[in-house]
Amino acid sequence: MKHSEFQQAMRDTFGAYASSLAEDMVLAPLGSRTANQALADGEPPGVVWEAICTVNELGDEIRWRHRRAHHAKK
Repeated sequence: MKHSEFQQAMRDTFGAYASSLAEDMVLAPLGSRTANQALADGEPPGVVWEAICTVNELGDEIRWRHRRAHHAKK
């Protein structure tokens, strides 16, 4: 997952709350860091997205939406 795919997946999933969640939601799977902190520390966007999906109990339809969008462009 690229950083741009991560940002798009966040917007598609959480709408207007995406940036607030990335800044404020503490994610236990990432060592109790926020998504923004984890990304700034060099965590791959896919790992951060997986943590967000796990914490929010998001199903596969949402978890893999960035892959479907990527394939739809081709």
